[in-house]
Amino acid sequence: MIGRLNGLLLENTPPLLLVDCHGVGYEVWAPMSTCFALPACGQPVTLLTHLAVREDAHQLYGFATAAEREAFRALIRINGVGARMALAVLSGMSVDALAQAIAEQNAALLTRIPGIGKKTAERLLLELKGKLAGAEAAASAPKNAAHADIKQALIALGYSEKEAAAALRALPEDISVQEGIRLALGK
Repeated sequence: MIGRLNGLLLENTPPLLLVDCHGVGYEVWAPMSTCFALPACGQPVTLLTHLAVREDAHQLYGFATAAEREAFRALIRINGVGARMALAVLSGMSVDALAQAIAEQNAALLTRIPGIGKKTAERLLLELKGKLAGAEAAASAPKNAAHADIKQALIALGYSEKEAAAALRALPEDISVQEGIRLALGK
């Protein structure tokens, strides 16, 4: 398995990259987020990769971050989701946005991606729930200590994890715990 490429970026024609590694040019398929994060052609580049071996082809997929690669791997494990659709999802939204959509079970965010219909979006949400644990936790994690205390208070008052996270997003960053709970409760 090829897990990482380190070499010179020869071509960047999204979604296809050409990376020269000691005289061998590797064609690498990448999401738009990775393509736009790369340096100029001729510059050194490091990509985390996933090698897909099929009966008719060996295809290499490259990612700028480990979170992107893990999200891609989680997506292609879903029945009916191939590498093209996984790249489309990661090109259409960041891993954090995907994790947030999963945490909120928000199919509307996924249907904005070309090629993803309502049923596919709902299947993705169902299948990915709990599978992007690190990114999902980061997406729903409170931004500061006061927000963490507010979230715990809301959960103790009977809010679900999802409802508490939604209430936190509506609050300003520098709010006190007492004021945040009051605002979240609408009193």
